[in-house]
Amino acid sequence: MILNFSRRKFVLYGSATFATSLLLKACSSNKSKIARVSSSEEGFKIAIALPGVITDKAWNQSGYEGLTLAKQKLGAEVAYLEQVAQADQTEVLTDFARKGYSLVFAHGGQFDAAIEQVAAQFKNTFFVGVNGNSQGENIASLRIDHLQGSYLCGIIGAAITKSNKLAYIAGQEFLATQEELRGFELGAKSVKPNIQIVSTFTGNWNDVAKAKEATLALIASGVDVIYQWLDSASPTVLQTASEKAVYAFGNTKDQLDIAPKAVLTSAVKRLDIAIAYIAELAKEKQLKGQIYSIGLERADILNLVNFGALVSETVKQNVLKVKQEIIDKKITFVNCQVAGKDTRCVKKV
Repeated sequence: MILNFSRRKFVLYGSATFATSLLLKACSSNKSKIARVSSSEEGFKIAIALPGVITDKAWNQSGYEGLTLAKQKLGAEVAYLEQVAQADQTEVLTDFARKGYSLVFAHGGQFDAAIEQVAAQFKNTFFVGVNGNSQGENIASLRIDHLQGSYLCGIIGAAITKSNKLAYIAGQEFLATQEELRGFELGAKSVKPNIQIVSTFTGNWNDVAKAKEATLALIASGVDVIYQWLDSASPTVLQTASEKAVYAFGNTKDQLDIAPKAVLTSAVKRLDIAIAYIAELAKEKQLKGQIYSIGLERADILNLVNFGALVSETVKQNVLKVKQEIIDKKITFVNCQVAGKDTRCVKKV
């Protein structure tokens, strides 16, 4: 059953037995209450709140695909809500909890405050912040080690740049984006210590106009390699880079085909696999109130894929060598996300 409501859509899928249907409200301006239409039995129920749309070929699509994979693997009843504005986060998470969802994912670090507020009221629901930094009795966070992936991209960026000026662009500034920016900077400085890295945050993951404006401004300032993390606005950055003959990195999904002349590689984050893994722990009653961090040691979840033609074999092999050193813990990162300009947080054995 699919119900469409103004700016947001709530989509409910049944379990393998399709036993339950629900009617859910779509936005805070709609005062209709959630009501159960019918029920025959209670099963394992998973929901996810998404800040953007499931067709963005990036962050939100990966979250939706994780929900779909969990449904397939676990036979769970699942639901999702798209385009959840920050002002509506608490209400949306509360709605899911009230309807008895066993596990609720909030897809973005910007949900942390809402998770902490709602989780205290609904002890029978486990809340997981994807990219979050919260933990508690019924709160866990699922984090990809963005610093590891972006460190490798920084090495590539430093090898490619001619202007010695790189940039990072993202939708919002919080721990995960700070970590990714820091990794990009550290990787680049491991090759060229005096290289310059600038950053900008558009304030919106999906605003195409803002993304294009920010990209053009960076290029005008002399930047010739851009590491981006956006959602629906992501292709705009890559295509603008291509038009201006500069280079960029894909993020979350393999984005080489969006701008083949510009994309050097993509830091692929298989959040679908990671979300399904967390869901399986929850169903088996093994999920704990902690931060689950997944790095390059899980190549099926975090990896660089499909290098662009401009990346030489020498650069590629060097990056793969460093990647293995990170996996083998010959290179480690200690408090790098808060180390400022200090590169001593990178420890080499």
